[in-house]
Amino acid sequence: MKKIKLLGLVVLAVMAATSLQAQTKYDTLTRTILLKDSLFWTAYNSCDTVGFGNYVSDDIEFYHDKGGITYGKAKLVNSITNNLCSNPNFRLRRAAIPGTVMVFPLENNGVIYGAIISGRHYFYINETGKKESRDGMARFTHVWRLNNGVWKMTRILSFDHGAAKDI
Repeated sequence: MKKIKLLGLVVLAVMAATSLQAQTKYDTLTRTILLKDSLFWTAYNSCDTVGFGNYVSDDIEFYHDKGGITYGKAKLVNSITNNLCSNPNFRLRRAAIPGTVMVFPLENNGVIYGAIISGRHYFYINETGKKESRDGMARFTHVWRLNNGVWKMTRILSFDHGAAKDI
């Protein structure tokens, strides 16, 4: 009887350790992706197109429900540079809506190779001499891939653009 109880305790301890290890692995992934996402958007919001480009893969695919598809890092960076960032008196700021952002692991045989981050965000217009105004809301889904220890965004889906309503 004592052996059965001891065996039961050992099984519970192993299960708890495995659960904690998995929780830690996913917590670390979530923190990493949220940090990368934050740095990416900080660069976007400040029109740091070099910094922005550091977070996307060379073969990035950007799908926008209003603006179409952009293939490749050079075209995406060029588009941001020549459109959103071309007028120093006008800036668009993106802000994630708290409580909507979620991170999901992508695994192959228990090894994390990527992550999906998805949620909703607001866009704000900043014009010289005017108060910032909320302009729109959309959903986003990004695929981040880990390659040789480096996280890069490989796919961007920006969709369901509409009025800037409160949620």
